[in-house]
Amino acid sequence: MPSKCSLLILGAFVSNLAFSQPVEVVPVRSQAVERTLLLPGEILPYQRVALHARASGYVERVLVDRGSVVRQGQLLASLTAPELEAQTAEAESRAQSAESARAEAEARLAAAQATYERLKAASATPGAIAGNELIQSEQVVEAARAPMHASESAIRAAQASVKAMKQSEAYLNVTAPFSGVITERYVHPGALVGPGSRSAGPLLQLEEVSRLRLVVAVPETEVSGVRHGNRVEFRLPAYPGRTFTGTVARVDRSLDPKTRTMAVELDVANPRNELSPGMYPEVAWPARGPAQPLLVPPSAVVTTTERTFVIRVRDGLAQWVDVRKGALTGEMLQVLGSLSPQDVVVRRATDEIREGSRLQVRRAQ
Repeated sequence: MPSKCSLLILGAFVSNLAFSQPVEVVPVRSQAVERTLLLPGEILPYQRVALHARASGYVERVLVDRGSVVRQGQLLASLTAPELEAQTAEAESRAQSAESARAEAEARLAAAQATYERLKAASATPGAIAGNELIQSEQVVEAARAPMHASESAIRAAQASVKAMKQSEAYLNVTAPFSGVITERYVHPGALVGPGSRSAGPLLQLEEVSRLRLVVAVPETEVSGVRHGNRVEFRLPAYPGRTFTGTVARVDRSLDPKTRTMAVELDVANPRNELSPGMYPEVAWPARGPAQPLLVPPSAVVTTTERTFVIRVRDGLAQWVDVRKGALTGEMLQVLGSLSPQDVVVRRATDEIREGSRLQVRRAQ
């Protein structure tokens, strides 16, 4: 019967024999890696405005309807306001009356001035006229100047009133502040609209769609990768198989406390009006992980109930190194742990390769 010492020697020999077979090793790689996250987005018009009437009146004509393509400055609707027209006519009448009053004042002043000049010339001859006649004539001239000044002030006030009325009349025409598409129509001819009316709501809604805003909620973990000017691809269910692009233009710089995301806006050109506000695209957001992540084959990572590790080979001995799994990049897996790019690990690792075991290694082809 073999002794206990013989059994120990035999067990060590068998253990060494079990691991005398070669194991395949691969180097730990380190390289910059980009991932792509599929994030939901929302397309919005570049500009959107609800058009209101700036003056109270009745809708006379609506020249556009939902879906109408309009140009900047184009007439969209016109109103009529009889009270405003009467006020304008009254202001113009006051202006004409002020002009007539000034003409009369000018005539009286000219007559008084001529009389004064004749008396002044006659006063050069001693005894031709009484001294107080010249003084009285001068006072008449001064008295005639006062109505002249008053009529000029009245003319300026009347002209200002006419100008204000004309400007208010211009408010009866509703024009497009920018080029775009009418997306809502709220009124029809005969409706009373404007600030003083009971229905002070908008007349029309205009949206600019030749270029659009694509809003993407970027997770907090990926906001460091946001770069102004980056081009980002997205797809839409309405156009299967097609890819569109947008350019990062605006960043919120504030996280939503509920979703822990940051709103990022992309500018999207839409020259053929294929895209529409309200669409929900799937955005291929370029996510950047660590600057130089460590990469190993997925088969090199061992996961047990107690730990996750790789088997590093150093000086021919097996070392268990705890790691945390990251994202899968192609055929390689990102890991975080006490590794360096100079290390080599067992390509097909198992917990049967005990720590401290001596290994015969060969490089993977």
